[in-house]
Amino acid sequence: MVRALITGGAGFVGSNLSLELEAQGAEVTIIDDLSSSNFKNLTDFKGELIVQDLATFDLSSRFKDVDFDIIFHQAAITDTTFTNDAEMIRSNVEGFRKVANFAVERGVKLIYASSAGVYGNGPTPMREDQKLSPLNAYAFSKYLIENLSLKYTKRYGITTVGLRYFNVYGPKEEYKNKSASMIYQLAQQMKAGKRPRIFKYGEQFRDLIYIKDVILANLKAMETDQSCVVNVGTGQATTFNQIIQILNETLSISFKPEYFDNPYTAFYQNQTLADTKLANKLLGFKAGFSIEAGIKDYIS
Repeated sequence: MVRALITGGAGFVGSNLSLELEAQGAEVTIIDDLSSSNFKNLTDFKGELIVQDLATFDLSSRFKDVDFDIIFHQAAITDTTFTNDAEMIRSNVEGFRKVANFAVERGVKLIYASSAGVYGNGPTPMREDQKLSPLNAYAFSKYLIENLSLKYTKRYGITTVGLRYFNVYGPKEEYKNKSASMIYQLAQQMKAGKRPRIFKYGEQFRDLIYIKDVILANLKAMETDQSCVVNVGTGQATTFNQIIQILNETLSISFKPEYFDNPYTAFYQNQTLADTKLANKLLGFKAGFSIEAGIKDYIS
């Protein structure tokens, strides 16, 4: 039986991952301070939930007599509009450092969440070996974490797998509030009888990946012994206008978008699109849900 430790396991990706691992017979332990998540994501969870701030939690002492087979690090401040840049970077990087030190101590593989945000407004499709240009503190913290993971791999020989999530959507994201996906936010507006509001003129595009595919990527990452950083996306772009069109069709309604000026131009990614070749080569991962199928499954 696999014994897994998941930081941020009550969050969007973390809770879905925790429940899927349990369904496959794993014993799962979660650490989460519930600051940006909700216990309601874990109402079906049977494992141990430790509500603690990772920054002040003594992993070695708490798990003195516990051996883990795998560690998933999902914990982070993810709100890109969070105004305290220094705190975001400190919290995200030091949280990773603590978990990485524990992984070294126990000789355990570490799979961690990175982000397509590290690419900034770089050229698409975004390749893992292109120049990185993070536009905000969140993306910069992920950039620093990737660099740190490389040092740990070279210095201590542990296996680290970084997953650059593109734009994830699906069940259990509602507690992210304003950081929830465009699909969630637009669907909520439309279900409430309101015109969906998007930045002018809706031609920005995203590589939108369904949560079930993201969980599959994490499971695939368990199988590799090679340290790497790979994109977790679909390789398909969807504009905001197209999202609204698909939601109209799925919800059997008909709303036209309401356009407004983008107030975040200084640090806003206008487009994301993953090159998926490396993830397929190293992990054997390929997304299975099209945007239409993912939204249909999500809405149902």
